[in-house]
Amino acid sequence: MGIETERKFLVKGEFKHLAIKAINIVQLYLLKDPERTIRIRIADDKAFLTIKSSKGRNSISRSEWEFPITISEAEEMMKICIPGKIIKTRYLIPSGNHTFEVDVFRDRNEGLVIAEIELTAEDEQFDKPEWLGEEVTGIPKYFNSNLIK
Repeated sequence: MGIETERKFLVKGEFKHLAIKAINIVQLYLLKDPERTIRIRIADDKAFLTIKSSKGRNSISRSEWEFPITISEAEEMMKICIPGKIIKTRYLIPSGNHTFEVDVFRDRNEGLVIAEIELTAEDEQFDKPEWLGEEVTGIPKYFNSNLIK
């Protein structure tokens, strides 16, 4: 089991020229509730089954298990997922000792751009680039699992 500690921000400026990689992602959910999610993701030519669970009401950390699966397994599992999907392009942007993952959403969430940064501790300090906007960590409407609606 891994622990994921992440903060999320809206994006207010241009960032794509800073990206070292772009990944096209489609993801659906087998299970989503406030305490846990089970997600199927195809990211370019790779696929994953990911299970996440809450560490508590006031924590930005979650337990996370991620398992590589084949594309064909992912496509089969996606047939039984909860209706709705997320389509996005993820841009990887180095910043100091970290890498921001900036998701540009398409389809139903067109226009939404969210930057995430994974930290080693909830109080870890990090550089905040000028294109980083309002923090939305912990706001349910910005959870990927809620964006399938």
